Amino acid sequence: MTISQANPAPLSSSEHQVQLRRAVIASTVGTAIEWYDFFLYSTVTGLVFAKLFFPHSDPWVGTLEAFAIYAVGFVARPIGAAIFGHYGDRIGRKSTLIATLLLMGLATFAVALVPTYASIGVWGAVILTILRFVQGIGVGGEWGGSVLMSMEWARSDRTRGFIASWPQFGVPCGLFLANLAVLAFSQMSGENFLAWGWRIPFALSLILVGVGLYIRLGILETPVFTRLVAEQKIERQPMLAVLIEHPKEILLSAFARMSEQAPFYIFTAFIFSYGTKSLNVSRDFLLTAVLAASVLSFVSIPVFGHLSDRIGRKNMYMLGAAVTGVFGFIYFGMLNTAWEPIIFFAIFLSLVPHDMQYGPQAALIAESFTGRLRYSGASLGYQLASVIAGGPAPLIATWLYATYGSATAIAIYIAICAVITLVATALMTDYTGRDISGEYKMQ
Repeated sequence: MTISQANPAPLSSSEHQVQLRRAVIASTVGTAIEWYDFFLYSTVTGLVFAKLFFPHSDPWVGTLEAFAIYAVGFVARPIGAAIFGHYGDRIGRKSTLIATLLLMGLATFAVALVPTYASIGVWGAVILTILRFVQGIGVGGEWGGSVLMSMEWARSDRTRGFIASWPQFGVPCGLFLANLAVLAFSQMSGENFLAWGWRIPFALSLILVGVGLYIRLGILETPVFTRLVAEQKIERQPMLAVLIEHPKEILLSAFARMSEQAPFYIFTAFIFSYGTKSLNVSRDFLLTAVLAASVLSFVSIPVFGHLSDRIGRKNMYMLGAAVTGVFGFIYFGMLNTAWEPIIFFAIFLSLVPHDMQYGPQAALIAESFTGRLRYSGASLGYQLASVIAGGPAPLIATWLYATYGSATAIAIYIAICAVITLVATALMTDYTGRDISGEYKMQ
């Protein structure tokens, strides 16, 4: 593969502004499509997969088995980060992002075609596992590129938090689209939802991929990568180099995500099992509540990204971690009232503590790595958290509830994650407002 060509000539201020806007839109739309694919699987896992692919298991055991397949996607994410991080630092952000979008979209479309246990027995679960693994590889390479595609077009060091938060905005967009699609086809198919209704949202992924490709093909490579090409500073083995030069930053980035990622998947994936089995509320009620929460995130993620430019990345992030540690107890206390208005309000608010961290997170992590290794380092640090936080979270929550019969154990787990995040973030360097364009040596 060849390195992307440099942009032909320096851009004027107005031209740069146009490219910044295009890059932000392309990153946000493409990321929203990829997260639609990933969250669609998350939503359907708690509602459908245990029944269709593990029909002979006890309901909670079947849910554990379904979430085990779900976790495979998270195990694959660091692998995707390593693969696409290498090419993102070698051939460019744009080309790599096009590849991740294709990989993720085709794998999601294929899920719509998987036969159930009734048709091919255990092989249905095996095929699901393989496709989930491919999904994870695609998402593993997506995040780093989308964040850099936006952040590296920033004209000011004082706006990176806000600009880098827009690809993060793709998460609530993807969550909104995934839950909206499942809700719509749940109502359209009714009693046939388990038969065919759940498959349609996966099939629609193919259309969204076409939209994403059209948008991403029209953007230029980032100025940072263009300059690296021109100055012949492209690293031959970026993943190896970043492991040697920045092991501390990679590990701290991963542990800093504990209180952001683990609770997020409890609040958006585990809630469907907990809500339908323990709270006895309907599938559509939960989908609507999570849909409302994702709409709130449309506002809160960029707001907290902007605030991090004002009060500092670490200050904003650590405040969010502290709030998350307390909110777990409030959240399950509200759910366990079993009163639907309170349940809805708890779910509606559940992503705000997450957004307090997720808004500034992209800049916090990406700023920790030098330009020639930024795609590899940021991707790997971000995606390693998937193995220790996001992937196991619904599985751990399900096991804790099945073992102790109380959601308090899950709230304690969330609090422990918050403590880990506070320690890791305190050890990170804050580059808010500082120049990161040079090949600096980390402090």
